[in-house]
Amino acid sequence: MAGHARYTALLDACVLYPVALSDALMSLAVTGLFAAKWTQAIEHEWIRNLEQHRPDLTGRLDTRRDMMRSVAPDWEVQEEAWQAIASSLTLPDKDDVHVLAAAIAGHADCIVTANLKDFPADTVNLFGIEVIHPDDFILKQLDLDPFSALAAFKEMRARWKRPHATPEAFAQVMEKNGLVATAERLRQALQLI
Repeated sequence: MAGHARYTALLDACVLYPVALSDALMSLAVTGLFAAKWTQAIEHEWIRNLEQHRPDLTGRLDTRRDMMRSVAPDWEVQEEAWQAIASSLTLPDKDDVHVLAAAIAGHADCIVTANLKDFPADTVNLFGIEVIHPDDFILKQLDLDPFSALAAFKEMRARWKRPHATPEAFAQVMEKNGLVATAERLRQALQLI
């Protein structure tokens, strides 16, 4: 299978679970700054965890899932591909092996995850894959193409159901979702979002 022409990021379940963080990553992906990939196993994990945390959402996340898939039409790393690799990998948390296997099978340049400690550099770097926190990943997208990235955030804010969400309120939500540096960068460009 040939690799993606663009920089490819394998998105871990922990960055797809929070709505604001997932929306930020999908909003940036749709601009073409990077190709977003994940697996059905990762998809099932974020859905299962969200339904456990919010039982009122049980059975109601199909629309969100389908929208994410439509934003990244080449999203799926096939199960057969990553399973063939998984048995040869070792990580501190065996439940994360499928994520690294999917990154390898999906020709990912990086894994975007908040669980950095679960992917030791000495193991992951052997495969030419970077493990990066979502805040740092988004900052790199802002550095790479600030106009496209800020436009993506502006469109994201415009989609919010709360029309009174000011640019500052938007930045605060990013900060509350662990994107502290991203929020600061957005505050420097409030008039553009």
